[in-house]
Amino acid sequence: MPKVSSVIVPYASYLRVYEPLAAFPEPERSHWARYARRDGRPSYQDELRRSLADLLPTPPVPVPVHESDDAFVADVDGVLCVCPWRTRLRGWQALGDLAEELPAPVLDAVLPPVVRRQAAQDYERWMARNPDARPWIRTATWQVPLNWFVLVSDDERQYEKGSPDAPPVLRYRTPMVQARRRVARGLRTLRETIDEGPLVDGLLDVGRWLEEFHPRSLVELDYGGLVHVLPPEELDGDHSAADVSEGIEALRTGDGAGAGEAYGRLVERWRGVRERRSAN
Repeated sequence: MPKVSSVIVPYASYLRVYEPLAAFPEPERSHWARYARRDGRPSYQDELRRSLADLLPTPPVPVPVHESDDAFVADVDGVLCVCPWRTRLRGWQALGDLAEELPAPVLDAVLPPVVRRQAAQDYERWMARNPDARPWIRTATWQVPLNWFVLVSDDERQYEKGSPDAPPVLRYRTPMVQARRRVARGLRTLRETIDEGPLVDGLLDVGRWLEEFHPRSLVELDYGGLVHVLPPEELDGDHSAADVSEGIEALRTGDGAGAGEAYGRLVERWRGVRERRSAN
């Protein structure tokens, strides 16, 4: 049986914002400056393993007792940018979504109601003291939400097939100003051409979230653990951002058939990913 530290957790994808170091107040700014100089910083897989390990005790620990002091770090044209994990905050927020993700008997078995109630009360008290708190990371399971692809362009796609020494990577990175501009254009087209619905609502929500950050931030869409369950040929042929862009442009120009074809490719591709969820 593999060690816990070697287990790959395959199901999560991420939307992250990396803010310039100057956007953080002291003493947090100095903490991240020191942190960035560390060797062997943990990965998103390490964060997931820690969270899963917290569910093993009885009773389980659904949210870390203390906030994480880890982050992802990126050099953007010589500027140090940081994406704090904020695992505790994201854990509280994820608990609110579990009722829609799991059947009630399964949810009660994994996280008993008394544990969830206590966590909700802790979150309410914490938010009263930190009303402006927001996460730098959004997480999705067994999918990449289509509204995320509106933020990026196919020419920003980075795919690395991996090697014995490095895992595969599929991600997009774009400047914040570009992400915001694409959200605005996409919303304008969608509102003019289709009824209000999940795509418009999701894009509105992510657009409001982006407004919370420094305008010189970096936005990253990362397939995360999904690269470990999708065959290399599927990853290599996955150009979902291009399909989303093509579909929106087709709507803008009144090309209903073109929009339908782009949407059909997306539906077929991501149906196959979601089917792996039930197989696991």
